Amino acid sequence: MSENQQQPMLKVEDLHVYYGAIHAIKGISLEVYENEIVTLIGANGAGKSTTLNTIAGLIKPRTGSITFGGKDITGMQASRIVPMGLSLCPEGRLVFQQMSVRENLEMGGYTRTSQEVAESLDEMFQRFPRLKERSGQIAGTLSGGEQQMLAMARALMCRPKLMMLDEPSMGLAPILVDQIFQIISELHASGVTVLLVEQNAQMALSVAHRAYVLETGLISMTGSAENLLHNDAVQKAYLGS
Repeated sequence: MSENQQQPMLKVEDLHVYYGAIHAIKGISLEVYENEIVTLIGANGAGKSTTLNTIAGLIKPRTGSITFGGKDITGMQASRIVPMGLSLCPEGRLVFQQMSVRENLEMGGYTRTSQEVAESLDEMFQRFPRLKERSGQIAGTLSGGEQQMLAMARALMCRPKLMMLDEPSMGLAPILVDQIFQIISELHASGVTVLLVEQNAQMALSVAHRAYVLETGLISMTGSAENLLHNDAVQKAYLGS
């Protein structure tokens, strides 16, 4: 893939985000190209989730620009961004606890026709057989791993071109973490571009093409995931070696 010949699908330039007086994101720039898995790694509180939430339209930046599919989406409402093909699977899963699995999925397809929702439901039940078995079950009674699968499936219901995943492995047993990352690889193979925020840097770097390291609101390092996986400073700070 020659990056010179194509425009990035997502381009973030000199983004500054504040929470009141706190300068949370201090001028970061990043790019995601079609068919890539790009990961943002960093310690707790580095600004990873804030970055995704700002791209998704849930937080308004103070300055800087966000371009998706060649269109300026800076400060645009989330409800207008989703139909453009950009979806977020939020940190902590945030499934609708009192609704059934099927109802959660239907909510994910709110921007689409009933025919398209029915097609996507079939697709999700094929991709996540566990959800099909549990389709009538109340989401709040699912295990953590099942809720994560439901959150990912819900974000896929709008057929995104780019899917942003915020800490998908958080709080899951190692065997489930492997399963979630297997699903991320399968999604990518099926043509979905992925921007991944993940505290499990080892897993994130093992599935990603490129990575950005975020430290207190600034990008301190960027490069191929392979190089960062073997970088001494990254290993020391994030890989526990």
